[in-house]
Amino acid sequence: MPEETIGFIGLGIMGGPMAANLLRAGYPLVVHNRTRAKEEALVSDGAEAAGSLGEVASRSEIVITMLPDSPDVEQVYLGEGGVIEGAKEGQLLIDMSSIAPAVARAVAEAARQAGADALDAPVSGGDVGAREGTLSIMVGGADDAFKRAQPLFDVLGKTVVHVGEAGAGQTAKACNQILVAVTIEAVSEALVLASKAGVDPERLIEVLSGGLAGNKVMEVRRRNFLKHDFSPGFRLQLHHKDLGIALRTARELGVYVPTTAIVDQMLAALEAAGDGGLDHSALLKVIEEASGHRI
Repeated sequence: MPEETIGFIGLGIMGGPMAANLLRAGYPLVVHNRTRAKEEALVSDGAEAAGSLGEVASRSEIVITMLPDSPDVEQVYLGEGGVIEGAKEGQLLIDMSSIAPAVARAVAEAARQAGADALDAPVSGGDVGAREGTLSIMVGGADDAFKRAQPLFDVLGKTVVHVGEAGAGQTAKACNQILVAVTIEAVSEALVLASKAGVDPERLIEVLSGGLAGNKVMEVRRRNFLKHDFSPGFRLQLHHKDLGIALRTARELGVYVPTTAIVDQMLAALEAAGDGGLDHSALLKVIEEASGHRI
């Protein structure tokens, strides 16, 4: 039975099932969420609820966070009454949110000054990967901290790679989000073109999946596209936020990312139209509306 108590903060679409997987693996779990009702299912399965961020830190050897954006991570870790304020010597802090690399580095430095270790470990795989424990986890931070966290990552994910120092995990995630967004957009173009030409979109996905054009987006979001079911597995507004991180990072480094910028504007249009809460596969709607054709 694992001995170290895990504190888990952020129990949304991703964090909730990830915390549940750790609980099923036998880890003692202390949980906290801004919307306290989201703690109830985990508590009924054996987790303990904490009333504050500081309480999570004081009761845990390892703290994991899964939060929406950089400001949330800054508030939870660096704000008054936050995790860093309650951090202990030798504690391990793991942020699995998708945020700006600079914020990840700031958290790591604050943790170091408090005598703790920190990892930035964003994930890919969406709600399905979170539930099934098959996430891809890209980790930035010190090697010793990574080795300590490895058993936890093995519960949560299938592909776990230590990509570099603090902030490197977030850089890798920005690259991931470029590829996912551009792939969703490309699949959308192909589906609308095929459908308007009289080719069955379902059969198109079937045949393309067997060749070089095959991709995880068509596998995991197949039903979303074909049924126009945009119930959020990964909210469009969060992907828009992630592309903003990618674009800012690219600008800082002088990297040319024109297609990323175009897809970012498509997401912006959907969000402005009130569709930010839909799944990111709703990018299909942009191509359909511009083409005057619904697949």
